[in-house]
Amino acid sequence: MSSPSSALPASHPLRDGRTSASPLVRAAHGDRPETLPVWFMRQAGRSLPEYRASRAGTEMLDACLDPALAAEITLQPVRRHGVDAAVFFSDIVVPVLLAGVDVKIVPGRGPVLEEPVRTASDVLRLRPLEPERLAPISEAVSIVVRELGGTPLVGFGGAPYTLASYLIEGGPSKDQLRARALMRTDPRTWATLLNWCADVTGAFLRAQVEAGASVVQLFDSWAGSLSRNDYQRRVAPHSRRAFDALRGFEVPKIHFGLGMSEMLDLLPPLGADVIGIDWRLPLDEANERLGGRLPLQGNIDAAFLTAPWNLVEAHVRDVVERGAAAPAHIVNLGHGVPPDTDPDVLTRIVELVHAL
Repeated sequence: MSSPSSALPASHPLRDGRTSASPLVRAAHGDRPETLPVWFMRQAGRSLPEYRASRAGTEMLDACLDPALAAEITLQPVRRHGVDAAVFFSDIVVPVLLAGVDVKIVPGRGPVLEEPVRTASDVLRLRPLEPERLAPISEAVSIVVRELGGTPLVGFGGAPYTLASYLIEGGPSKDQLRARALMRTDPRTWATLLNWCADVTGAFLRAQVEAGASVVQLFDSWAGSLSRNDYQRRVAPHSRRAFDALRGFEVPKIHFGLGMSEMLDLLPPLGADVIGIDWRLPLDEANERLGGRLPLQGNIDAAFLTAPWNLVEAHVRDVVERGAAAPAHIVNLGHGVPPDTDPDVLTRIVELVHAL
């Protein structure tokens, strides 16, 4: 009988044993390792002075597509904080850019498109993401994995709804009105667009896994703008399609969505092995809503990161205590690291979690 990881290259860290027994991978499989694993969403980035020095004079998307620079930025928080995983430094719109869509990252705003995708003809003009375009991603991941040794790399991609929201709105939006309007007024075009988004993000995830990522996370930043019914009928099948790109690659899959407390029970059928919880819902309640069946990730409130240390410590202890109700727990924030975070606070949180 072949190994369940047989679709992975023989040199993959999960196949050759480098990361298969790491605390993060064990927790993602529902185990409780001796040391509680911890990493932070957006740990590679603006909170670190070494990041600002590395990226000086380089546009965000250019940095993402420079393998040596992307690898260096990915590794910086592992060296500094001693976290239990690196997360690949990139942006969720990178696969969209590689598929030929003109998108830019505007400082202080985020991804912006000169020509939003809003009609059936706009969607028909979208081209598939050709595998060779992902070469810089594969190269960066390979560099990182060689350096990490037994520390796993978390690959990531944007969920189809979040990608579609950027494409339709033309940039970040608080309420995704245009996106939700298209979903209701032209469901066929909507489904075609979300399938395209699922395929480009699925290819992005797959390239990272093939090059050595040991875990992946799908981010759905804007899912909280949807009703439960709309998410279930018009969005969830496309998120499953993104995860389906990894069929045969037995890597643990994390789903993280903002504002999804009332939809948690809809997430396990998507193919997620771990459910990321934002700061709004205590982990013991999240575990109850999921029937105690899946490992959880989260959910330190980033608002505490600027508080006095005694408040930070009490909050982290509370998160860990509530996470003990779940089959396994990966400690993380309830969203990403804010840019003005003192890196020393993150290092102290890692030390505290490991001591617990």
